[in-house]
Amino acid sequence: MALTPLAAACALTAAPLGLAGQERVPGSLSLAEALEVAFRNNPNILAQRNDVGVADWNVRSAYGDWIPSASASSSVSWRGSGEERFGTITANQLGVTGQPSYLTSSYNLGLSFSVSGQKLFATGQAKRNRDAVQARVVAAENSLRRDVTKAYLAVLREIEARAVAEQELENAELNLRLAEGRMEVGSGNAIDVRQAEVNVGRARVTLLRSQAQVRTTRLRLLVVVGADLGAEPELETTFALAEPMWVAAELVELALAGNPDIRAAVADVASARYDVRSARSAYFPSLSISTGFSGFAQQASSTASQEARAVAAGEAAMRNCQAQNDLFSRLARPLPPRDCSGLGTPESVLAAIRAGNDAFPFDFTRSPPSVGMSISIPVFQGLSRQRGVESARAALSDSRHRRVQQELATRANVEAELELVRTSYATALIEEQNQSLADDQLRLARERYRLGFSNFLELAEAQTAKARADRERIYSVFAYHDAVADLEATVGAPLRTP
Repeated sequence: MALTPLAAACALTAAPLGLAGQERVPGSLSLAEALEVAFRNNPNILAQRNDVGVADWNVRSAYGDWIPSASASSSVSWRGSGEERFGTITANQLGVTGQPSYLTSSYNLGLSFSVSGQKLFATGQAKRNRDAVQARVVAAENSLRRDVTKAYLAVLREIEARAVAEQELENAELNLRLAEGRMEVGSGNAIDVRQAEVNVGRARVTLLRSQAQVRTTRLRLLVVVGADLGAEPELETTFALAEPMWVAAELVELALAGNPDIRAAVADVASARYDVRSARSAYFPSLSISTGFSGFAQQASSTASQEARAVAAGEAAMRNCQAQNDLFSRLARPLPPRDCSGLGTPESVLAAIRAGNDAFPFDFTRSPPSVGMSISIPVFQGLSRQRGVESARAALSDSRHRRVQQELATRANVEAELELVRTSYATALIEEQNQSLADDQLRLARERYRLGFSNFLELAEAQTAKARADRERIYSVFAYHDAVADLEATVGAPLRTP
């Protein structure tokens, strides 16, 4: 009946199943198989395990925060033609006319890294939180194990009660035949026969109720297991009544080390302790480093104005050269003239202007790279930081108190549940003796009635005592098994083999 721990139990969820609660259980179901199905399908456990997955990603995210952040962006824009304005001056006033439309594209690559006090403790805090979540899952699994076991025992108890009801019906029918036999031979009366018939009817009602109770408890078992409610498996695990030889001190020690609720409380304390460290880190300085690379590409819808300015510049240079030659020729001793023909704007320059304009969208011009570093030292931010520290300290103190309370409750529960197990065992032994005595009493009462030494009322009372003894024996035996299941849940470990 030993089950895998959390990791193996989580692996069970990878089995290909439909919706929760739709798995068909086998025709014969042992307790171990019922527990396996419950660990695969119980909705509460599945929801708890989802929290473990989130906690795992929180740890990964905390590690990922130590990787520098990278960003990349790109943009495309269009600006129409027209006259631009620079403050109170227009482009025409600056001599810039005929502005074309522009297509512009750009890119920006950034890399940044920051370190703060909270980041220093974020990874450890995420791990402690994951440990706490896993501990709560183990506690939920332990509770589920107890619930499935007790639901399984409830079905077995009602099956035993149904068998007792069937036996009661057989005894009532036998008593009816005895009453009818005595009436036929003249030693009985109609009152005894009618009373026997009433007892038969009551026995049939009791049997019907027992059969319904068996179906009801089986449905409750399937609900806890998370299986298809249309199944009606036969239960094959049996439980023996054994004298409890456990020692309270040993069970307490075992419970303090293995009780899942205590372990969850200890994990909560560790998580709260890290929360205090994280809150204190708000007083630490933070460091940020960033760098960026960018570029742009711009293309005008027309280069006519640029070409015109280049041509005008060449013509101006030629006129200036010619003016200088004219001036040199007027000197008393004239200087040789310069060749002005090469100062005009050649076609290659105009072609270069047109080629340089063909940049959109990917012929980027790189901008100068940038690198920056900043250090932030928190000086005063009100009392919010200290409030966070005090709140974390209070949560830590609360978690410690809850752990102590859980340990005290576990000690008391072990003592009380062990005493209940011992009492239930002693009660079951007594009820077995009572059952044997009631059986002898019924046999003697039936024989006396058959021989005519007693009336039917004595026989009916013996039958009622026998039925009560049978039921009390069943309830006492299964009360013992329920008490052992509760003790196992408190200890956090199996104490018997069914």
